[in-house]
Amino acid sequence: MTPGTPVLSFEEVCVRFGDTEVLHSVNAEVADARVTVLAGPSGSGKTTLLRLCNRLEVPTSGTVRFRGEDLDWLDPLALRRRVGMVFQRPTLFAGTIAENFAVAAPDDTSGYERLLVEVGLPAGWLDRPADELSGGEAQRACLARTLLTGPEVLLMDEPTSSLDPSATRALEELGTGLARSGMAVLWVSHDLAQVRRIADACVVLRDGRVAGPEDARHYLADRDVPGAG
Repeated sequence: MTPGTPVLSFEEVCVRFGDTEVLHSVNAEVADARVTVLAGPSGSGKTTLLRLCNRLEVPTSGTVRFRGEDLDWLDPLALRRRVGMVFQRPTLFAGTIAENFAVAAPDDTSGYERLLVEVGLPAGWLDRPADELSGGEAQRACLARTLLTGPEVLLMDEPTSSLDPSATRALEELGTGLARSGMAVLWVSHDLAQVRRIADACVVLRDGRVAGPEDARHYLADRDVPGAG
């Protein structure tokens, strides 16, 4: 791998669902150790672009690369352990937190308590039923479960959209802390205040296309947002 190779790159990527083209000739890159935000209005293609990164969707044309390798040549299950995803709504399974963690790391339970503490939950909660967690607690537990696979990239699909302000800020701090520790974080958001709080870089999508500098500045309405110009 050539030094400086982006962790994720999109080369002339198009996605069609039936007769509808959702993404049009997208070119973009995501770097290590940064929070890169995918911003844009609802329906602009942000979640579709995110889901391409671990092959939950595949491009109709163009190429998505992970550390320089075409995703078409990578095993999807192995890829999803290296490129983890936290969804918009918490997706815990029935059972305890420990049983949820076992889905991600069944053979190594030694990191369970450490991950709970890392995401801001009590170490003694492993036996707590998942359905007793609040929205913010459940989203943190989902993040911990994802981190158990040791991902190199963390995909965040509007993970704070249904959380209260306190839980939102806590999850933002977790995401930015992971980036500072060296992980690439790709975070979908349409909340411009959130973009300003967390973004090291920003890719703006408008109608399935990457906005140019002027259009991005107009959408973000603030030249201080990283990547706006």
